[in-house]
Amino acid sequence: MSDHNPGLLTSSRFFLVAAAIMVILASIKAASVIVVPFLLALFIAIVFQPAIFWFRSKGLPPILATSAIFVIILVLGSGFAGLVVNSVNEFTTNMPEYRGRLSEQFQALTVFAAGFNIHLDTQMLQNQFDPSRLLSMSVNLLSGLGNMMTNIFIILLIVVFMLSEAALMPKKIALAFPSPEKKLSQMSHLLMAINKYLALKTVISILTGVLIGAGLWLMGVDHYILWGVIAFLFNYIPNIGSIIAAVPAVLMALIQFNPAMAGFVALLFLAVNVVMGNFVEPRMMGRGLGLSTLVVFLSLIFWGWLLGPVGMLLSVPLTMGVKIGFNENPGTRWLAILLSGDEVRHLDAETQQLPIEKTDG
Repeated sequence: MSDHNPGLLTSSRFFLVAAAIMVILASIKAASVIVVPFLLALFIAIVFQPAIFWFRSKGLPPILATSAIFVIILVLGSGFAGLVVNSVNEFTTNMPEYRGRLSEQFQALTVFAAGFNIHLDTQMLQNQFDPSRLLSMSVNLLSGLGNMMTNIFIILLIVVFMLSEAALMPKKIALAFPSPEKKLSQMSHLLMAINKYLALKTVISILTGVLIGAGLWLMGVDHYILWGVIAFLFNYIPNIGSIIAAVPAVLMALIQFNPAMAGFVALLFLAVNVVMGNFVEPRMMGRGLGLSTLVVFLSLIFWGWLLGPVGMLLSVPLTMGVKIGFNENPGTRWLAILLSGDEVRHLDAETQQLPIEKTDG
């Protein structure tokens, strides 16, 4: 009987851990109204943490350094929110006109197809390719961010408190844990990895949005600022973000001009994303995210389900944080290996330790 006890204990422990994880995930989803602003504030604080250290290295007192960051975030956030709200309102106002134009193009397509003995239902086409339906995901993401903007003051307060506590964190860890050097090393590694990803991804996303917006402006496509903002935001979403961002702009070109112009807009998105994704991003980010493509895609679905549109934007940094946490614990290192991408080829067979990426520059 005793021979079976270890297996029973292992099974019981597994189910207990699984049940605990389910309870935690259900609690996070139920409390997403609180969790999402906190996570957003956490990642904003991580991005601006180097700026705090830079201000302090120039001799600026902590309270003035934090106040300067607060003003910078407030100005950038307000300007961005105003730009998005104005663009969305203008597009919504013109929606009936766009529906009428699209209906005319479908009627012309129906007449053209009838010449080849192909009979199309104009009403069915109009229902399937309704601009409001095709733009639903873009609008939902922007609405989710807009809802976050209603809590912008609370988010900024959390960011300020986090940045204020950053200087005291090493001392708190030294007093709280028996081996502070190891804990500080782990936290530093996690913060550096997430900070590097968010900072570089933000720069790449801004370049993508500017190039898309400028290209659409040169082509004469309406609401080019809105499509540039969507390209900027959706560039944070791995794998499918650039495809989703292209849909409303291509549809806008089809409604405003003709199928040929829609094809040129699609080529613009393809060219920009090929250049940024295959040349600029790998050059700036080095070897890669350290996550497999399948894990990146599944993390997009999982965090989007758990936290909504903001979870989709933060899916990669959240998964990176989970992976780094698994890698630092010998008992969960096997999970970090399963989440890894190409760098698993360089895995140290003796220590089973995943290589730590070096920050470029």
